[in-house]
Amino acid sequence: MKIPASSPQDTTNNNSTDSNHLSMDEHVMRSMDWDSIMKELELDDDSAPNSLKTGFTTTTATTDSTILPLYAVDSNLPGFPDQIQPSDFESSTDIVYPGQNQQPTGYGFNSLDGVDNGGFDFIEDLIRVVDCVESDELQLAQVILSRLNQRLRSPSGRPLQRAAFYFKEALASLLTGTNRNPIRLSSWSEIVQRIRAIKEYSGISPIPLFSHFTANQAILDSLSSQSSSPFVHVVDFEIGFGGQYASLMREIAEKSVSGGFLRVTAVVAEECAVETRLVKENLTQFAAEMKIRFQIEFVLLKTFEMLSFKAIRFVEGERTIVLISPAIFRRLSGIADFVNNLRRVSTKVVVFVDSEGWTEIAGSGSIRREFVSALEFYTMVLESLDAAAPPGDLVKKIVEAFVLRPKISAAVETAADRRNTGEMTWREAFCAAGMRPIQLSQFADFQAECLLEKAQVRGFHVAKRQGELVLCWHGRALVATSAWRF
Repeated sequence: MKIPASSPQDTTNNNSTDSNHLSMDEHVMRSMDWDSIMKELELDDDSAPNSLKTGFTTTTATTDSTILPLYAVDSNLPGFPDQIQPSDFESSTDIVYPGQNQQPTGYGFNSLDGVDNGGFDFIEDLIRVVDCVESDELQLAQVILSRLNQRLRSPSGRPLQRAAFYFKEALASLLTGTNRNPIRLSSWSEIVQRIRAIKEYSGISPIPLFSHFTANQAILDSLSSQSSSPFVHVVDFEIGFGGQYASLMREIAEKSVSGGFLRVTAVVAEECAVETRLVKENLTQFAAEMKIRFQIEFVLLKTFEMLSFKAIRFVEGERTIVLISPAIFRRLSGIADFVNNLRRVSTKVVVFVDSEGWTEIAGSGSIRREFVSALEFYTMVLESLDAAAPPGDLVKKIVEAFVLRPKISAAVETAADRRNTGEMTWREAFCAAGMRPIQLSQFADFQAECLLEKAQVRGFHVAKRQGELVLCWHGRALVATSAWRF
């Protein structure tokens, strides 16, 4: 049975409830998703400081026989554990590294021939390793890495030093092949650490919430027309733990007299099978509270690689939105092929969220250039983290270990895999396929500014760039959200 849509509401005219909406979004991000998962695992810990916390509490899901969430899980996904064993958490320990955190300092890598390393000459050795990888002089690369191991023993010190350590470790993994091990499911202790890290990251830095708010607003802007169907289908290529969908569900529920309908298709890697269980349970719970019909389907990445968008079920009458990030471009063989296949799908809008500096990093075909750009980008991210949290804060160590370090490893691996390919950038591929950018609404701007006011971290500001809404740290783009249409 179709659910009639409510009368359309212009999001730009909701200023009377803007502050309340922002608070609810923060509550949903932190209370419904992260806190409920932590409580399910009996590892909830609210002792850490959280500058963006709102004070709301988690509610209990209501039972309503009229709400029938549907699930369709890829049959190739490994089975989920029936219960959590106490032994799963025996190896879970706090991350503590020696060293002092100092005040952030600006760094500029403006030239590949004369890198301004701020006095840290180990940067030159890092780039020499990259040059050796690019020229296949792997033995020499190992020798230089051995020397770097003596100088960069732990991720301590200034942001540039910590970033250099993580990039050194990523290069070592690349040379030894440890980042290409057979697929291994995440343990519960690893999942708990990642959840805790994401929760804390959202509490001290505006970066995660900026990504979610702007993506959701781009989706809602595309659904605001008079002819908008109440049936919404989001194809998500980086769902994570699904926290961004809570506020989207609430908005959809408010705009439909019968609660609305949301269907999500998440393309996930094979090793994320355990996480999909948590995503399904928590989003289903919140959908029940919002009294909207909800379906979630998971498609394995290897299945998508073989079948492309034929692996995804599309239903006539639904408004389809595709949500992508650099993660999918790292895994696929070609950006242009992905975009050309996307063109055959009847999508309402394509939302691209870049929180990895992809616009500046990717597309040069040179591992050296991409490495230097990535090193600069993550140095800026670490610098913003230092400004948001007090020196020596354990929260920063957890965020770096479980959020930023995996991203750095992926960036280094991607640069090595795409060396000398000369592949076009994502923006070039979009434009070549006939896509055009869509201006984000004024309400998206307003939400972003409110978020920065709440964060109260000096150095962040919001800007616009070629149709993108950008979160900047002292002029350097850290997150860029854009919407596109064929």
